Amino acid sequence: MTAAQRKPRLPKHAQPQRGLPADDLSSTHDDLRAPNAFLMMLEGRAPWEFAALLASYPWLRKLPPGDGHPVLVFPGLGANDITTLALRRFLDELGYVTHPWGQGFNFGPRHGVLEQCSADVKRLFRHHAKPVSLIGWSLGGIYARELAKELPDHTRCVITLGTPFTGHPRATNAWRFFELVSGQQVKDHALLEEIRRTPPVPTTSIYSRTDGVVAWRCSVMEPGPLSENIEVHASHLGLGMNPLALYVVADRLAQHPGDWQRFEPHGARRWFYPRSSH
Repeated sequence: MTAAQRKPRLPKHAQPQRGLPADDLSSTHDDLRAPNAFLMMLEGRAPWEFAALLASYPWLRKLPPGDGHPVLVFPGLGANDITTLALRRFLDELGYVTHPWGQGFNFGPRHGVLEQCSADVKRLFRHHAKPVSLIGWSLGGIYARELAKELPDHTRCVITLGTPFTGHPRATNAWRFFELVSGQQVKDHALLEEIRRTPPVPTTSIYSRTDGVVAWRCSVMEPGPLSENIEVHASHLGLGMNPLALYVVADRLAQHPGDWQRFEPHGARRWFYPRSSH
C-alpha cells in the first residue's frame, strides 16, 4: 500500500468506539495522572512568556536563516490560527514559509478535518516542490504525527509542543472539553497504540514538566534514531510563544534533510535545557 493510499488514523467523526472501556486503558502507563491544581494555576504565567519572547526577540532573530521550505502549523484543542501567529511570524522572519491550518477552531478530528489536513500537506508539497515540516501544539501535534505516518514522503520533520501522544486519555485536564466539543470518546485501545507509535521521520517532542494541562510523561517518546524529547521551562498555554521553545523549533527546522542531528545545547544554553532524551 502506498503512502497516498493510506488514510488518516484518527477517528473522523463521532461514532461508537469498539475496544476496551476507557478505564481499562489504564493498564498501560497507569501511573500517569492529569496535572494537579497547583500546576494548573501556573498556567497563568503564559502572558509573561509572551513578554519574555518580546524581550528576547533581538537574540532569536540572529538564529541561522531558514531555507524557505514550507511549514504547516496546527493549533491546539479549542484554539485557532491566531494562537500560532507569534510562532509563524517568527519563523517567517527567519526565512521559512509558514502556513496556518485554516480550519477555524480546532474542535477535534471531526468529519473532514483530517482529510483537509492531508490535502493541505499534498498541496504544499506540490506547490513548493519540497517536503513540508509539520508543527503541532497540543492536539495539533497528534495531527502532525499522524499525517507524517500517512505521508512520510511529503514530510520533512515533525515538531510537537506539549502533545499527549501516550498515556491514558484522561491524563490531561482537557479530556472533558475534548469530548464535549468533538463529540468523541477515545476508547479504542488499538487506536491509542497507533497514536503512540513514532512517525518514520525526524520527530521532536518539546514538553514541560510544569505543564498544567497535559501530564508531561504523555509527551515523551521511546528512544529512537529519529526521535528526541526536549524539556523546556514553560506553561502549556505558553509553549507556542515561549522563547526557549521557539529557539528549539528554529534549531530543528534548520537541520539539513537527510542529515538530521539531535538537539545538543552547548555552553550556557545547557542551563536552559536541563533534560533531553533520545
